[in-house]
Amino acid sequence: MDETSGKTGPSQLDANDYDAFAEAYAKENDGSLANAYHERPAMLALAGEVAGRSILDVGCGSGALSEALRERGASVTGIDASAGMLALARLRLGEDIELYRVDLNDPLPFDDGMFDDAIASLVLHYLEDWEPALAELRRVLRPGGRLLVSVDHPIIAYTIREPRPDYFATTSYEFDWEFGGRRVPMRFWRRSLQEMLDAFASAGFLIRTITEPQPLPEARNRHPEDFAHLSTSPGFLFFALES
Repeated sequence: MDETSGKTGPSQLDANDYDAFAEAYAKENDGSLANAYHERPAMLALAGEVAGRSILDVGCGSGALSEALRERGASVTGIDASAGMLALARLRLGEDIELYRVDLNDPLPFDDGMFDDAIASLVLHYLEDWEPALAELRRVLRPGGRLLVSVDHPIIAYTIREPRPDYFATTSYEFDWEFGGRRVPMRFWRRSLQEMLDAFASAGFLIRTITEPQPLPEARNRHPEDFAHLSTSPGFLFFALES
């Protein structure tokens, strides 16, 4: 998004501080092309039939994906590092769902083999080291359980966001998002496709599917300019993994 001047600048906020703009971000997420018409429906399609399955929504945010999974008959537990986002998820989902404030760099507060599926929707790019999180996610999945992952496509991370000469190096990059009239500093980590595959394999996951979905056709009229771009350029990369 375009940067604008405002009273609150990057020096006054910590990077990735979702508490600082939770409501504005949730509103954007609920209706945006990238989330509502691209990433979220693609993740739901990848998940397929989920009725009766226990699912861990990793980085659940304000609960939009959890809500959709629950409507499809899944039993959902949500985790997120942001208290502000979890408060919004509670308002959306009510009291009959378990929500936990969890940092993915720390052990998960769940027993071994507790879930049929875990869904990490656009969350792994916040982590410099995937190894602890992937090990924990595999631990809490039952044997044969699924980990479904979406990430920014590596091409996007290396050609648009502060291009770097070494595609194979794991590097961070910073940028500002604008929400509710303030600029919010973000820091993501990018890695090559090969490093992603190696990380999944090292954690003991089998790769079942890799997809590059396009936005829903009905988004053409709602977001004509951005739709044309997302329909012809890679945006997200999806993995279906088995424990």
